Amino acid sequence: MEPTCQPLRCFSESHRLELLNDDGVQTVTSVEQRKVERSIQEVLSVYQQVHNLPQPALLREQHYQYLKKGLRHLSDAYECLDASRPWLCYWILHSLELLEEPVPAAVASDVCQFLARCQSSTGGFAGGPGQHAHLAPTYAAVNALCILGTDEAYGVIDSHGNECWHPSPTREKLLDFLYSVKQPDGSFVMHVGGEVDVRSVYCAASVASLTNIITPTLFEGTHNWILSCQNWEGGLGGVPGLEAHGGYTFCGTAALVILGKENMLDLKALLRWVTSRQMRYEGGFQGRCNKLVDGCYSFWQAGLLPLLHRALFKDGDRTLSLSSWMFERQALQEYLLLCCQNPGGGLLDKPGKSRDFYHTCYCLSGLSIAQHFGNKDLHHELVLGKEENRLDASARTQARESGRDGELERKTQATCHLSSWGPPSPAGSPPMTWPCTEGGSADMKREVLESPVDAH
Repeated sequence: MEPTCQPLRCFSESHRLELLNDDGVQTVTSVEQRKVERSIQEVLSVYQQVHNLPQPALLREQHYQYLKKGLRHLSDAYECLDASRPWLCYWILHSLELLEEPVPAAVASDVCQFLARCQSSTGGFAGGPGQHAHLAPTYAAVNALCILGTDEAYGVIDSHGNECWHPSPTREKLLDFLYSVKQPDGSFVMHVGGEVDVRSVYCAASVASLTNIITPTLFEGTHNWILSCQNWEGGLGGVPGLEAHGGYTFCGTAALVILGKENMLDLKALLRWVTSRQMRYEGGFQGRCNKLVDGCYSFWQAGLLPLLHRALFKDGDRTLSLSSWMFERQALQEYLLLCCQNPGGGLLDKPGKSRDFYHTCYCLSGLSIAQHFGNKDLHHELVLGKEENRLDASARTQARESGRDGELERKTQATCHLSSWGPPSPAGSPPMTWPCTEGGSADMKREVLESPVDAH
């Protein structure tokens, strides 16, 4: 692991040179940017006054208590997320996973029972009991259950069929649901009669891959539709023709990784766009050009860099670093640890904003990416501050395979549990099987999974 007591970038004399220079032309955007920069300057000034030797600390215990309470009790403020309840389970469980905090067996069982009540009789999961099936909570529910990784959790996804090769009735209905939202052009709507965007494609690809129900026709034409979302900026919009956006870009790229088609993107243009989204003064990432920094893009944007690193390596690019992803990892850690932690637990968008479980999940995910680089043969860590700041990369599996948090290990476990039942067979074809070897299936080893964008 690299030394961690090096001087902090944000306290260097040259850091002020990175403040916005509006060339004397004031706009609405420049005014808002200056407000953010002033708020960060205030946070850094107070921190310097309190600490003689700046050494940022991850408030592990406070975050744990905040998350643990959230699994059982939510304030009235969360009433607006009544249609996103599986997401709350996922955000909290994934955050606990990164912090290496176990979930008590009784709590895990209660989560399984709740998510089972969110399961639709027509396949997929809804945002709450009695609601309609929707791809986003289906993604959240399946990933939350795979994080728990108990027999009860897998049982919610996989009520066994009658024959050893046949998919379970539960997964057959899930596949039926995915086909019901598949569109002729290869895209997916979020729910029957709903909107189309790149999030839905990613949710479908991730869920189908994790539950081992991909068929030859399920994603026919999908890669071409995703490719049409890459625009002149280099990133991807929600649909063809829209502005490039960090969340949509991650979803589209990750979906192509799952489908094995990521090298069809203009990777150099994508790399140029995403690396330009790291803010010079703040150190965190913005979601779009000319927008403000937001802690959640520590994942949506920084999470693209390991995917791009691997894709470019597969393309034969031997100029790639063998020790770091292609962004300023220390700067991102400084922003997250100094500017995005609530003293009472939980993480946030930027100074002055409220904590929430969404930002807690994706700020921690971004911190994990910034700390870990490499694969199983070459692993480098850059952990700012004390060793206690080191997040689980689940734990070294993430760093070995993708530099991201927990998903490959989750994929391995889920594939091993579900593969014995096999994916559905096309009509007139012999049963398809994905045997689970010691290291998981070959397809599993290629895939890198993560969570879709919410409202950002």
